[in-house]
Amino acid sequence: MGTVRLFLKVAAGNNWPVYQMDVHNAFLHGDLQEEVYMKPPPGFFPEGDTRVCRLRKSIYGLKQASRCWFAKLTTSLREYGFQQTHADYSLFTFDRNGIKIRMLIYVDDMILTGNNEKALQDFKTYLSSCFKMKDLGHLKYFLGIEVARNTSGFYLSQRKYALDIIAETGLLAAKPAPFPLEENHNLALSTSLLLSDPAPYRRLVGRFIYLAATQPDLAFCVHILTQFMQAPREDHWHAALRVVRYIKGTPGQGILLSADHDFQINGWCDSGYSSCPITRRSVTGYFVQLGESPISWKTKKQSTVSKSSAEAEYRAMAYLRDELLWIKNVLQSLGVSHAQPMRIHCDSKAAIHISSNPVFHERTKHIENDCHAVRDEIQSGNMSTHHVPSAHQLADIFTKPLGRRAYESFRGKLGILDLHAPT
Repeated sequence: MGTVRLFLKVAAGNNWPVYQMDVHNAFLHGDLQEEVYMKPPPGFFPEGDTRVCRLRKSIYGLKQASRCWFAKLTTSLREYGFQQTHADYSLFTFDRNGIKIRMLIYVDDMILTGNNEKALQDFKTYLSSCFKMKDLGHLKYFLGIEVARNTSGFYLSQRKYALDIIAETGLLAAKPAPFPLEENHNLALSTSLLLSDPAPYRRLVGRFIYLAATQPDLAFCVHILTQFMQAPREDHWHAALRVVRYIKGTPGQGILLSADHDFQINGWCDSGYSSCPITRRSVTGYFVQLGESPISWKTKKQSTVSKSSAEAEYRAMAYLRDELLWIKNVLQSLGVSHAQPMRIHCDSKAAIHISSNPVFHERTKHIENDCHAVRDEIQSGNMSTHHVPSAHQLADIFTKPLGRRAYESFRGKLGILDLHAPT
């Protein structure tokens, strides 16, 4: 999903048109390299005939069908002159004689953009000659995400998906909650009764995970609720229903990928030190913007126990460093150079000192070498650190439950809007 957001942000920043295409029966186009036989359907041969059919093309149901289809598509695109991006193999780029075309594919759904309208139409004609395609026009709906565009940029939301969640749980008439998770929830230590049937809880939380693709403010509560998928309790179910009531208040909430030409990468990282009451591991949260547009976010429990808050913050910077390098690689594939340092915003001065001072080792000699990779990026000038007060740390919403006032303040700074809200 990060690649989708980067793709649309670059298209909006360059004022390029974005089109969507669909492949009819995509898996039937693949060429099989192995010998595969199948029993014919009843009535194809006379009764008692033991002959079988050898497949020359892949069909739905074969394990290798998706791989065969993608290989066939990749071959056709390379013959046209496209290059496959190593940072994301579903992204293809074409650069020739000043013409730029970018294409992103997910199974049989394609979105493409470029700087030349005629070249885009010629490429569509080429695709239609290779496969049976359907031109869906300008991008409106992709992977369950509703896309609206105007002069301000692309607005991504999942209003229909959110309303389906509310209707499925029977909370269409419920009172909306102002924020999704109570500040002192203690869900990890709950001793309430186990749910007799955990399937509804698992399904509901699974739907939250995909809804967070356009609502970054749900990342932390989804992180908490997913920890109890194995044996959910009644308290966990009530907490999940509270999230549904929060969604009911703003079902059309989404993110804006602005049309400005600002491609400066800004990363925000924070950690909740020793926040897990059972394992005592810290929680990492990071948030990445391209200009003012939200691109990537995540909440994740750290793999080891940190001995200090400075170490926990330093590990959060290391997580963010990996994400920033990947985003820069994808941007380069999309034709956007980023020569200036990528900014890392952190509210821990101790972590910033550790990342910039190679002799500051008293509290870091037990930290793995992979965490010190962020120091190399800072010394090379590829990244730069900036201290921000905790009150302005955008990643704070990804590491802890917040009250209503703080939650609404951070939500507004993340680039989250609601076009469907009454004015």
